[in-house]
Amino acid sequence: MSPDEPPVLAERDGDIVWLTLNRPERLNAINLAMRDALWAQLCMLRDDPTVRVAVLQGAGPRAFSAGADITDFGTAPSYLAARESRRERDLWGLMLSLEIPLIAALHGFAYGAGLEMSMCCDLRIAADDVSLGLPEVKLGYIPSAGGTQLISRHVPLSLALRMVTTGDPIGADEALAAGLVQRVVRPEALTATVQQYAASLARHEPASLRATKRAAVQGLELPLAEGLALERRLSASVAGAA
Repeated sequence: MSPDEPPVLAERDGDIVWLTLNRPERLNAINLAMRDALWAQLCMLRDDPTVRVAVLQGAGPRAFSAGADITDFGTAPSYLAARESRRERDLWGLMLSLEIPLIAALHGFAYGAGLEMSMCCDLRIAADDVSLGLPEVKLGYIPSAGGTQLISRHVPLSLALRMVTTGDPIGADEALAAGLVQRVVRPEALTATVQQYAASLARHEPASLRATKRAAVQGLELPLAEGLALERRLSASVAGAA
């Protein structure tokens, strides 16, 4: 990537927006510039009612994202400034709060913050060369972008504990069996397969799609009776808008 290229590319295809992590020479490692660019793009997704689905993918053949760029640690312009930037711009919280479906197209390395970012998406479609891991413990720290909390919401606790305590990655077949990814395809079929999923979702009526996602996601954190009440309210609001 040349210095003039943005760290995140955005392309609109009808009702679908494709966001591409664009630092292939660094395995799409997430630095402060990429965080800022992602924040801006996700805010546009949040505020644009005409977008129905978004896809997140990584540039280059080797990685979705290898995680946080450790060369950024303690720099640009300081450790305290970096922490303040993360506090003010909760990138992962913004992803989790989006009303439209997010699809992660995973290939190659999806480690650390890369895997955590994908777990903030609603669907994960993977190439069969994918390697998914939370290796932070091997580097002397812990996942700090939600990994310890998100992984156990997607896979059985026994596997979640294995991944976070050993730091060892899992492959596509194990991820599919555990439910961490919803489909595995050959690398050359990844983009087309994700496009099919995105187009299928985009054909749904937007209000019902957003309300369905909200009911499923918010209801997970509620007692059953409150979740059912949320579903009824959202159902009534969609019916009233029809």
